[in-house]
Amino acid sequence: METWFIVLFSVCVCWLIKATLSITTKSVSLPPGPPHIPIITPLLWLRKSFTQTQLVPFLRTLHAKHGPIISLQIIFRRIVFISDRSLAHHALIQNSSVFSDRPIPLPNINLISSNQHTINTASYGATWRTLRRNLAAEMLHPSRAKSFSEIRKWVLQTLLDRLKLSSESTDSIKVVDHLQYAMFCLLVFMCFGERVNDDKISDIELVQRALLIGLNKFNILNIFPKVTRILFRKRWEELLKLRKDQEDVLLPLIRARKEAKERRLSKNNVVSYADTLLELELPEEKRKLSEDEMVSLCSEFLNAGTDTTSTALQWIMANLVKYPHVQDKIVEEIRDQVIGADRNEENKEIKEEDLQNLPYLKCVILEGLRCHPPGHFVLPHAVKEDVVFDGYLLPKNVVVNFMVADIGRDPSVWEDPLEFKPERFLKDEAFDITGTKEIKMMPFGVGRRICPGYNLALLHLEYFVANLVWNFNWKILEGAGYVDLSEKTEFTVVMKNPLQVHISPRI
Repeated sequence: METWFIVLFSVCVCWLIKATLSITTKSVSLPPGPPHIPIITPLLWLRKSFTQTQLVPFLRTLHAKHGPIISLQIIFRRIVFISDRSLAHHALIQNSSVFSDRPIPLPNINLISSNQHTINTASYGATWRTLRRNLAAEMLHPSRAKSFSEIRKWVLQTLLDRLKLSSESTDSIKVVDHLQYAMFCLLVFMCFGERVNDDKISDIELVQRALLIGLNKFNILNIFPKVTRILFRKRWEELLKLRKDQEDVLLPLIRARKEAKERRLSKNNVVSYADTLLELELPEEKRKLSEDEMVSLCSEFLNAGTDTTSTALQWIMANLVKYPHVQDKIVEEIRDQVIGADRNEENKEIKEEDLQNLPYLKCVILEGLRCHPPGHFVLPHAVKEDVVFDGYLLPKNVVVNFMVADIGRDPSVWEDPLEFKPERFLKDEAFDITGTKEIKMMPFGVGRRICPGYNLALLHLEYFVANLVWNFNWKILEGAGYVDLSEKTEFTVVMKNPLQVHISPRI
């Protein structure tokens, strides 16, 4: 057979396959959703300016009408929402390579992430792998996590002292303020390797929360940014100032670690996150990180370990106040499994190594995360190529969101899903929160983009809840009547009315 004929035949076959696939793809529709009218629909979205708290009920209505996978055209982006755990598993576990990318970033996100040079915003590729591997190996490995046990003990004692002092001067304690302060003390040390004074902690907390909570205020700047930055100049300048304030607070700490390293002035042997960033080299660009990129990565590190953890702690403590019998069971378990018969040990700290002997405590933490995940969505995913998923076309780069709260409250999985019942986890001693085999809840995400710090987060939650309950009796305020578990969205989904309690020493 002539060579030219074989080549021509091969080209024709390839063209035919491509054409067939193209026809097949074009014949598949997008997931269902409300109609999109150009110009009018974007203007309506801008006018509504949904918060996450408002968006969730709207999405639930659409899911009830159209099924577990829907799509919306929000402003200029097509966004897919998935509320079914099996579909989430199919996407994030079975087809993880396709669903592991991040959406093309909005201009404001580019600003605060140094053009996607953070773990959460980086596209799926070499830069993301390098940043994530550095965090996992240098900060989250069990041996590294253990090196911070003394600072956790110090932060715990600081928190207990603050709570005790407050309880002596007032009957009403706003819990979240103390939790946030404690988590910032802990994460600032892990990030920069030094204990800093209260004023510096307050400065860091102020600038981090101002940028996180206020980011939605600047969404208008994401639309035709060259125009809106002129029309809304003051708002653009305000965003730039927030970023500048962040740099002014964090850069001196990064530079101090650099100087200490160069002059070998460090007063301890702890390796901080900033230390690891100073050594890191980006493989594709063959260069070290810029100061701007290190600020973004340190900011990401602080946000990931402070706001989410303090939010989860507040929700869990709120349920322990609402259900005192659960609180009593934790105390009883600690007394039986940790303290034992020696009452001279009543005032001891619940140590990290004691936590493995407290299965009911672990159930309480899991139930808190199931009922009240700090985020009702995981961070948005994007597909790397056109894909037909559950009979629908998901075009390349389409944004895909997974409804974490709804998946964790699926009545086909959980009996009485809206009730706080830690005992449900006692039946499954080796509950897999990573969702590798089956997704029942996903507060940390699942698959390749799962939160790399989920084990550390669980350690912090167990350690602080155990010691808070062991040291204090937590009660509802006299005359309050009930614990209000209404939600509102800030950076995370928090209590609409922050938990205020009466506490008294238990030991």
